[in-house]
Amino acid sequence: MAGPLLEIRDLEVAFPARDGGRLPVVRGASLSLGRGEIVGLVGESGSGKTLTALAVLGLVPPPGRVTAGEILLSEDGAAVDLLTLGPEALRRVRGGRIAMVFQEPATAFNPVYSIGFQIAEAVRAHRRMSRREAREEVARLLDRVAFPDARRRLDDYPHQLSGGQRQRAMIAMALAGRPDLLLADEPTTALDVTLQAQILELLDELRRDLGLAVLLITHDLGVVAETCDRVVVMRAGRVVETAGVEELFRAPADPYTRELLAALPRLEGAP
Repeated sequence: MAGPLLEIRDLEVAFPARDGGRLPVVRGASLSLGRGEIVGLVGESGSGKTLTALAVLGLVPPPGRVTAGEILLSEDGAAVDLLTLGPEALRRVRGGRIAMVFQEPATAFNPVYSIGFQIAEAVRAHRRMSRREAREEVARLLDRVAFPDARRRLDDYPHQLSGGQRQRAMIAMALAGRPDLLLADEPTTALDVTLQAQILELLDELRRDLGLAVLLITHDLGVVAETCDRVVVMRAGRVVETAGVEELFRAPADPYTRELLAALPRLEGAP
């Protein structure tokens, strides 16, 4: 059996404390993802979910830094610790092997450039293409994520798109480098229920068609139930439970997980 595509072992992310020491915000976190798997990373706001994902890409905001652990990415049958890579090697991984979809695409896109230009720049950063070839590839990527009337809207600016269209454009840009792993940080938070379902269906389709692994960061257990294969639960920077989706909903082992499930809204009279 092949090993995991990504394995995080005993990760610690810390910020400087007032007394001159360090304040760990992510504490000994461990999780793994297999190829073609969707894993939900859940927990309340401030539990360390996003920091864990940013650590994978070497994007922990200063003055925070990774102070312990390993982040192992499978490559040609071996595992490379991303924490040991230099800046240039890490840039090749970032957007190439691993891409990220941010929570609010309206702030992730530059407002003064068209979406076609920005996605084309991402394509050319990872693949040798002329500007014309990159533009054709952008149209193909937007079609791939079911962006409406893609070719006619390549020169639209981010403010001209709806929330759902911006999210689809962000996913298209994440696919520009043909990644193996997609880190999706609350990709449906700002969308209405119908658009949420469409984006989640798109992620599942990409997983099936491209063999893409997805780490889905969310606080919404309903999203996890509909989309994920396994769940990792974080509380106060620590992983408190890892389980298959059915197992977690049927028999949660950790008291915190039981509290999260108990907080789910239910129709009156439902079990």
